[in-house]
Amino acid sequence: MSRTKPDPVRRLRCAIYTRKSSEEGLDMEFNSLDAQREACEAYIASQRAEGWVALRDRYDDGGFSGGTLDRPALAQLITDIEAGLIDVVVVYKIDRLSRALMDFSKLVEIFDRHGVTFVSVRGFPARSSTSIAK
Repeated sequence: MSRTKPDPVRRLRCAIYTRKSSEEGLDMEFNSLDAQREACEAYIASQRAEGWVALRDRYDDGGFSGGTLDRPALAQLITDIEAGLIDVVVVYKIDRLSRALMDFSKLVEIFDRHGVTFVSVRGFPARSSTSIAK
């Protein structure tokens, strides 16, 4: 009986992108960007068996609106994706990446073109009970 070695798990380099619109509270020791990052790191750790590894590079846009793509950390993230340095982009919520559908579509096209997976830890926002038809 011959034994075959299991295929090694492919290492997937995960970039965490965080954003907060206002600068309020960013000077605190622990702020919203840190909380987003922790949630994303925990999710990546839960996928360790699948080969997921968080990159050390930080892609944090504190004080920038999600209504535009003109953000320094987002620009660096795109540059690193185009350079082939990233396999997965992880955000806490979809609206951290973009609040505009057209911009989100442009980003997804970039991800697809470079074989990058996109993951939102919280997924879509939950509906409030007042918006559900009875």
